[in-house]
Amino acid sequence: MSELPALSALPETLDIALVGVGGQGTILASNVLAELGMAAGYDVKKAEVHGMSQRGGSVVSHVRWGRHVFSPIIPAAGADILVAFEKMEAARYAALLTPAGTAILNDFAIEPITVITGGARYPGDPAIESAFTEPGQRVVWIHGARVAEELGNKFVANVVLLGALSTMLGLPETDWAAVLDRRVKAAHLDINHRAFAAGRAEMSARAAR
Repeated sequence: MSELPALSALPETLDIALVGVGGQGTILASNVLAELGMAAGYDVKKAEVHGMSQRGGSVVSHVRWGRHVFSPIIPAAGADILVAFEKMEAARYAALLTPAGTAILNDFAIEPITVITGGARYPGDPAIESAFTEPGQRVVWIHGARVAEELGNKFVANVVLLGALSTMLGLPETDWAAVLDRRVKAAHLDINHRAFAAGRAEMSARAAR
């Protein structure tokens, strides 16, 4: 895509869905977003659907910011932004995205058991993108897993994706850093801050193309 979306000002409401599989840090990312929204003055509601998360099953987090938020669950076609830590999960939950929403996809696959055993085929990237059928929807691919590996810790891909997302929301980087400081163990702070900065750089590089 030639131009990446950015919010010129924080909206009155913002619904963000985060999807992935167990062990990818989806819950940490949603906790960061919830705390960030509260720090920005929003009423915030959050909910998770874990599935068989401990066995690599789907994990879906709903984070809702608004003046008054009465339900923690984002309805179908209600998410302004969909952040997918695993790309097939993006296709699975594409129906959550609004017709004018943005999907940020980690270019990373975790093959389910049906694929590993030969009972199914993992979809290619064009098939995954085809799940986003509305003409106003935008799909942004981020090399979150690769960037995390290059940083030396594959487990910070979730924070790479948060860094990419942060470029859309317009909140000061210091606000994000403060939340990370509270949510991440001191021993892992440096790598997480570097992952966040790398995600911002990755998103900015996409915008420059």
